Amino acid sequence: MVEAIAPSPKDFVIEIGPGEGALTRLLLERLERLQAIELDRDLVQLLGKAFPRERLQIHSADALGFDFGGLPVGARIVGNLPYNISTPLLFHLSRWVERFRDLHFLLQKEVVERMVAQPSTPAYGRLSVSLQSRFTMKRLFDIGPGAFRPPPKVESSFVRMQPIPSPLEIDEDVLRRAFSARRKTLRNALPGVDWPSLGIDSGLRPENLSARDYARISASLRRGG
Repeated sequence: MVEAIAPSPKDFVIEIGPGEGALTRLLLERLERLQAIELDRDLVQLLGKAFPRERLQIHSADALGFDFGGLPVGARIVGNLPYNISTPLLFHLSRWVERFRDLHFLLQKEVVERMVAQPSTPAYGRLSVSLQSRFTMKRLFDIGPGAFRPPPKVESSFVRMQPIPSPLEIDEDVLRRAFSARRKTLRNALPGVDWPSLGIDSGLRPENLSARDYARISASLRRGG
């Protein structure tokens, strides 16, 4: 994971969920300083004793409520994310895409498959469109349960996310409405859209459209149809 991240000594890196510090220790072999966000107060104390304060700054906080907008531009985010909050945390981080240089996460394999899925495939959905409108993403490698203590019942994947230069503007309400009705056609899932003017077949289903298509739909609705 550290080889894939390839940190340079002066990079501004913030680790989400360092736990007992397995990745933290390896990152600090490459970095002058590191910041970390940890919710568990017992782990905050453990990390505080294990690493010098001048090298590891610990934010005792919930990453879901953390203001990433205060980070310097070019910040690098890494972490082995808790699987139960990974999707809402990815949506939360997307709000500050302009602050980040890149993000590297170890996630449940199924979540990464949804992140990088292409239109008209089973894994493609709201998460795919929302993230692909802001990031280019690459699944780097998979990690089996034996790499963890205790071993989980699922496989994991390590993914790289890099902000795209001009993020697409997509109304999240449009995505919610579309993908809450996956089996409906577009004309039924998103009434009020002037489909002929967009050149999109309203008989298609929500999973058939790309992120760029949803950006065009969002723009059309902002104009009133």
